[in-house]
Amino acid sequence: MHTLFLDFDGVLHPEFCHQSKHFSCLPLLEAVLRQVPACDVVVTSTWRHQYPIEVLRDRFSSDIQPRVIGVTPRFSHLEDVPDVLFGYEREAECNAWLRDNGRVMAPWLAVDDRSWLFRPFNQFLFLVDGKTGLTAPMAATLAERLRRL
Repeated sequence: MHTLFLDFDGVLHPEFCHQSKHFSCLPLLEAVLRQVPACDVVVTSTWRHQYPIEVLRDRFSSDIQPRVIGVTPRFSHLEDVPDVLFGYEREAECNAWLRDNGRVMAPWLAVDDRSWLFRPFNQFLFLVDGKTGLTAPMAATLAERLRRL
């Protein structure tokens, strides 16, 4: 099973957009997920600090909701962070989730708009332009990347 680590702000809608535009790019992501059925979603967004997983899951269409299986732990709660990940909070959170859920060797991809939260040149990061959020061309590329995992 593949794991997609998902940020919200800057991915599912443009960063710093009006609340009325929240999740405006979600249909594009859901279309990608429908093309790659063997892919679970884990929320990495800071929204996980404000809302329980049930509320976050409810944002998704009913056919996608069962695939939203969790959230990453907070960096401040992590123990045994490898030195190589110490400056890269989101990647460390993803790695902790993979370890805690028996998926260390499973394929994964993080979709985010903040490259500095991951090690430079990380092959497991799919970078989105936070000014636009996920676009149709980016979604097509994302689908291809997930199929090649």
